[in-house]
Amino acid sequence: QVHLVESGGGLVQPGGSLRLSCAASGSIFSPNAMGWYRRAPGKERELVATITSSGNTNCADSLKGRFAISRDNAENTVYLQMNSLKPEDTAVYYCYAKFHFSDYYGQGTQVTVSS
Repeated sequence: QVHLVESGGGLVQPGGSLRLSCAASGSIFSPNAMGWYRRAPGKERELVATITSSGNTNCADSLKGRFAISRDNAENTVYLQMNSLKPEDTAVYYCYAKFHFSDYYGQGTQVTVSS
Protein backbone atom coordinates (compact mmCIF):
# COMPACT_ATOMS: atom_id res chain seq x y z
CA GLN A 1 0.00 0.00 0.00
CA VAL A 2 1.43 3.32 -1.09
CA HIS A 3 1.45 6.13 1.45
CA LEU A 4 2.14 9.79 0.84
CA VAL A 5 3.12 11.83 3.87
CA GLU A 6 3.07 15.59 3.50
CA SER A 7 4.66 18.16 5.78
CA GLY A 8 5.56 21.82 5.85
CA GLY A 9 2.22 23.57 5.78
CA GLY A 10 1.20 26.25 8.21
CA LEU A 11 0.45 29.92 8.71
CA VAL A 12 2.65 32.48 7.01
CA GLN A 13 2.42 36.21 6.46
CA PRO A 14 2.00 37.66 2.97
CA GLY A 15 5.36 37.80 1.25
CA GLY A 16 6.69 34.90 3.26
CA SER A 17 7.89 31.48 2.16
CA LEU A 18 7.08 27.87 2.90
CA ARG A 19 8.53 24.59 1.74
CA LEU A 20 6.25 21.59 1.46
CA SER A 21 7.57 18.05 1.45
CA CYS A 22 5.96 14.78 0.49
CA ALA A 23 7.49 11.35 0.87
CA ALA A 24 6.10 8.30 -0.90
CA SER A 25 6.53 4.90 0.68
CA GLY A 26 5.15 1.39 0.40
CA SER A 27 6.18 0.50 -3.14
CA ILE A 28 9.29 -1.13 -4.60
CA PHE A 29 8.73 1.09 -7.63
CA SER A 30 9.47 4.77 -7.82
CA PRO A 31 6.77 7.14 -8.99
CA ASN A 32 6.92 8.13 -12.65
CA ALA A 33 5.81 11.58 -11.63
CA MET A 34 5.08 13.49 -8.44
CA GLY A 35 3.48 16.82 -7.84
CA TRP A 36 1.09 19.06 -6.02
CA TYR A 37 -2.49 20.14 -6.38
CA ARG A 38 -4.33 22.63 -4.24
CA ARG A 39 -7.92 23.41 -3.39
CA ALA A 40 -8.84 26.81 -2.10
CA PRO A 41 -12.09 27.39 -0.23
CA GLY A 42 -14.99 27.49 -2.66
CA LYS A 43 -12.81 26.75 -5.67
CA GLU A 44 -12.02 23.81 -7.89
CA ARG A 45 -8.90 21.73 -7.46
CA GLU A 46 -5.97 23.33 -9.23
CA LEU A 47 -2.75 21.80 -10.51
CA VAL A 48 0.23 23.53 -8.92
CA ALA A 49 3.25 21.70 -10.31
CA THR A 50 4.52 18.30 -11.34
CA ILE A 51 7.92 16.72 -11.87
CA THR A 52 8.86 13.50 -13.60
CA SER A 53 11.49 11.02 -12.50
CA SER A 54 13.81 12.48 -15.14
CA GLY A 55 13.35 15.97 -13.75
CA ASN A 56 10.99 17.51 -16.27
CA THR A 57 8.80 20.03 -14.50
CA ASN A 58 5.49 21.67 -15.16
CA CYS A 59 4.13 24.58 -13.15
CA ALA A 60 0.89 26.50 -13.39
CA ASP A 61 1.53 29.65 -15.41
CA SER A 62 0.10 31.86 -12.68
CA LEU A 63 2.60 30.46 -10.16
CA LYS A 64 5.78 30.49 -12.22
CA GLY A 65 8.42 32.66 -10.67
CA ARG A 66 7.10 32.15 -7.15
CA PHE A 67 6.72 28.38 -6.83
CA ALA A 68 9.33 25.75 -7.66
CA ILE A 69 9.11 21.99 -7.54
CA SER A 70 12.00 19.60 -6.98
CA ARG A 71 12.46 15.94 -6.24
CA ASP A 72 14.78 13.53 -4.51
CA ASN A 73 14.42 10.30 -6.45
CA ALA A 74 16.49 8.32 -3.98
CA GLU A 75 14.03 9.21 -1.21
CA ASN A 76 10.90 9.30 -3.40
CA THR A 77 10.30 12.75 -2.00
CA VAL A 78 8.95 15.82 -3.74
CA TYR A 79 9.30 19.39 -2.54
CA LEU A 80 7.40 22.57 -3.28
CA GLN A 81 9.18 25.81 -2.53
CA MET A 82 6.68 28.64 -2.28
CA ASN A 83 7.94 32.20 -2.16
CA SER A 84 6.27 35.62 -2.10
CA LEU A 85 3.13 34.00 -0.81
CA LYS A 86 -0.17 35.80 -1.23
CA PRO A 87 -3.47 35.44 0.61
CA GLU A 88 -4.94 33.85 -2.52
CA ASP A 89 -2.42 31.00 -2.13
CA THR A 90 -4.36 29.90 0.95
CA ALA A 91 -5.52 26.36 0.26
CA VAL A 92 -5.12 22.73 1.16
CA TYR A 93 -2.15 21.40 -0.79
CA TYR A 94 -2.25 17.77 -1.86
CA CYS A 95 0.72 15.68 -2.86
CA TYR A 96 0.36 13.43 -5.88
CA ALA A 97 2.33 10.41 -7.07
CA LYS A 98 1.82 8.66 -10.36
CA PHE A 99 2.98 5.06 -10.58
CA HIS A 100 2.70 2.86 -13.63
CA PHE A 101 -0.05 0.92 -11.84
CA SER A 102 -2.05 3.70 -10.16
CA ASP A 103 -2.17 7.26 -8.90
CA TYR A 104 -2.12 8.26 -5.25
CA TYR A 105 -2.88 11.41 -3.29
CA GLY A 106 -1.88 12.56 0.15
CA GLN A 107 -4.22 13.73 2.89
CA GLY A 108 -3.36 17.35 2.29
CA THR A 109 -1.61 20.03 4.26
CA GLN A 110 -3.14 23.41 5.02
CA VAL A 111 -1.35 26.55 3.90
CA THR A 112 -2.75 29.81 5.22
CA VAL A 113 -1.36 33.15 4.11
CA SER A 114 -2.59 35.89 6.38
CA SER A 115 -1.35 38.83 8.39
